[in-house]
Amino acid sequence: MQSDTAQHSNTVQVEILWGDCDPAGIVFYPNYFRMFNAATDSLFASAGLSLTHLQEEHGIIGYPMIDARAMFLSPNRFGEAITILTRAIGWGRSSFEIEHVVHNTAGRSIEAYEKRVWGALDGSGKLVGRTIPDVVRKRLGHTPVDGAR
Repeated sequence: MQSDTAQHSNTVQVEILWGDCDPAGIVFYPNYFRMFNAATDSLFASAGLSLTHLQEEHGIIGYPMIDARAMFLSPNRFGEAITILTRAIGWGRSSFEIEHVVHNTAGRSIEAYEKRVWGALDGSGKLVGRTIPDVVRKRLGHTPVDGAR
């Protein structure tokens, strides 16, 4: 995976709703991954690459997640506003890595990572990874080093 030094980033604000929380009043952890998926979509859209555009122009079905992890540093609670800073931090031929950093009023609350694949369907309907187009890489801040893509 190729790492970059000047990635495009995007920040979204999320209000923690009652339905996001468990009985203890803190966000139930699977709900973060829904928020992270929306933040990834927002990252692409902020670079002029909405998922609809990518589907129409590049023939993909999306960028499914193939790996995910998160480190929970402090809880987020009902009624709070959080910010999610999202950026692409690594590039392969057909996959890329996303980082999400969540802040609440007390500071950094979550550090999360995803690996996604540039997904398309082959002739038999099987999901396969395709080469990520250079225009997508460039808009998200990837600058090849030493001839690497």
